Parts: sequence; C-alpha cells; structure tokens
Amino acid sequence: MKLCAFDFDSTLMDGETINFLAEAYGKADEVSAITKEAMEGDLDFFEALIRRATLLKGMPYPLMKEVCERLPLMNGAAETVSELKRRGLTVVIFSGGFRDATDFAAGRLGADAAFANFLHHKNGFLTGLAGGEMMRSDSKGDMLLRLQRLLGVSKEETIAVGDGANDRSMFRYAAVKVAFCAKEALKREANAIVEKKDLREVLGLIR
Repeated sequence: MKLCAFDFDSTLMDGETINFLAEAYGKADEVSAITKEAMEGDLDFFEALIRRATLLKGMPYPLMKEVCERLPLMNGAAETVSELKRRGLTVVIFSGGFRDATDFAAGRLGADAAFANFLHHKNGFLTGLAGGEMMRSDSKGDMLLRLQRLLGVSKEETIAVGDGANDRSMFRYAAVKVAFCAKEALKREANAIVEKKDLREVLGLIR
C-alpha cells in the first residue's frame, strides 16, 4: 500500500465538526438532525451542507476557530497515522467538513495533506455561506482519483477509511475499503469492517 485516505469526521476525529460548532452556537438539535440524514445517505450531501452552514450564520469566527482547534481526535488516530507514515504511505484527509478543523488536525497528526470545505466569514462572523472542494457526495472519490494520477498510485495500492454515506465514492478507487464504526450504507460497500472505536485496528488490514 502506498496511499491511505481518511475521512475526518467520526473517523480521524471523534464526532462531527459541524455538530460541535452548532452546539457552541446553540443550534445543536437542528444541525445534528440534518447531519444524521446526510451520513445515512437519506439526504443529498450538498443540500445538507448548505442547510447546516446557513444555520451557523452569525456565529463569531473566533469561536468557530476555537472549536475547530479543540476537537477530540479518535482513539488511536495519532499512532495510526504515525505508523502508516513510518511504513512509507502517503496519508491524506478528506472531509465534507471544514479546513479550519482539518488543517489543524493534519498538522497535529503529521498527515501529508487535507482537503475540505470552508465556512465563509466577513467582519468577524460567519455569513452562512460555504464552499470548497468537498461539497458533493462524490467529491472524495473524485479527489482520490486525481491524487492517484498525480502520485502514480494505483487502486490496488490504495486504502480508504470512512464511516458515512459520502465516503462511498472513495471506495470505488481503493482496494481496501474500511468501514470504521460506520453507517449501514457504507458497510454494504466495504470489504473490511472495524467495529471497535480504535483506529489502530486499521493497521492490521494493511500489508
């Protein structure tokens, strides 16, 4: 294996970034209900992202940054990324969430790159608008294919790890498809399932 692509929310990080943001801003119930629908594959991911971003309109940007920089990493995340790097794999993070969270976590973990969206802010407050490279349900697969072409890595040399319906597109381009404490929609398309909430379990699946 030469390339490992991790989902961020509820995979490398223990929870959903947007739910943590919503809780800090007093919008937890509305946002978490939309998140649940999207992760189970019952709601178009782009639509879900836009609806949730709108609910965060008016949130102070410094508060958003603070929340993103204290998100809890998944048990075993640091050790797993470190060991993959030691074995010579390129490690990337794909997230339908936000760069303020993924860029910070990538630095902590030593990942090679992170790809995510951003919440637009103006005059110190979120505007309710969002953009980026991970807006659609098939964005992760599209980006994984681009990276494979750029790095000269084949599907047979790629592992993808995720938990939600929007991670299915990554699986199309990975030989090892790991559903980590995942929703049923993803488990159905996986060839490896980890139910223990410890990312170190993934290491045993990689040759």
